[in-house]
Amino acid sequence: MVPSFQRVSGRNYNQLRDITLMPSFIKHAEGSCFAKFGNTHIICTASVELKVPPWRRGSGKGWITAEYGMLPRSTNTRIDREAIKGKQSGRTQEIQRLIGRSLRAIVDLKSLGEAQVRIDCDVVQADGGTRTAAITGAYIALYEAFFNCKISGIISSIPIINSVAAVSCGICDGQILLDLDYSEDSSAETDANFILTGDNKIVEIQAAAEDYPFSHNTFQQLSNLAAVGVRDITKIQKNTLKHIENSKL
Repeated sequence: MVPSFQRVSGRNYNQLRDITLMPSFIKHAEGSCFAKFGNTHIICTASVELKVPPWRRGSGKGWITAEYGMLPRSTNTRIDREAIKGKQSGRTQEIQRLIGRSLRAIVDLKSLGEAQVRIDCDVVQADGGTRTAAITGAYIALYEAFFNCKISGIISSIPIINSVAAVSCGICDGQILLDLDYSEDSSAETDANFILTGDNKIVEIQAAAEDYPFSHNTFQQLSNLAAVGVRDITKIQKNTLKHIENSKL
């Protein structure tokens, strides 16, 4: 039975927003991607440094870290830059740590050697799902950075061992939905973010009931829907990586 719930966007309950991943978006970065999930637009860059943080020195392993921020008019009303406030919000810190964990999970840090990649994700326009779009775009930026480093001889091989992508799922008016936009996310009874590898392994899941607790069966339905969404996103990522490789060879 096909659910009768009608989304404001007109999408089916199991339909992703239109997704565009544009690599090589920033001229000076080793890797970059302009990620568009519907009306959520994020610029992701990857900067390679041939050094690691002091606590990592001598380990023979590299490091990947991330920073995340929202531009003042990325939302319907202006938000202050966090630099003006003198500190990052808890939300910002939580999201950038999530991005870093997600990327480190699919990289062989020993193979990378003592080098560090800094990921920057800047939200140009927000319409829900900024963290999931950031992770998805950051993977492209990271791959391109490694690809360019391999071409230039800085590394001998690309140390990525899997792909990673993310998508949100939620429940609105009792209906399970894939890839929530802001109008859905802001009123969802349940909200979840799934970060999965290309072969459907779990990197991280964030799920919370905003109103009433949800059952294990409902969680499984959310998980199954997310797996379908990430599978489709992974296909888009693979096509984008082919474009990167073909354009540089």
